[in-house]
Amino acid sequence: MYSYTKAESRERRKLFIKGLRQAAADNVDPALRRRIERIDQSAAERGQRELTALHEVQATARQELARAKAAERTAPRTDKAAARQARKDAEQRVKRAERAVHKAEQS
Repeated sequence: MYSYTKAESRERRKLFIKGLRQAAADNVDPALRRRIERIDQSAAERGQRELTALHEVQATARQELARAKAAERTAPRTDKAAARQARKDAEQRVKRAERAVHKAEQS
């Protein structure tokens, strides 16, 4: 997964176009390729950190869901409605976290 900053995206696009022009002239500068690879490397590292953080959020959400289910099962009749709503909210958090992880892994 790559996570480019806006500045990196602009710089990479500029370098790519410059490299395309040089390739048309059959005179590609190796320094240009190294600069693009450096940008890609930093974006890959950033993307990996973000993906790790998303996995942590997902694990936390799943743990909170397990706690909410246990609380719902053990709640007295008067507190069942609140416990059920807390479980449903926890389920929504898990779904959002799973979607975020899936989206990040696809890009």
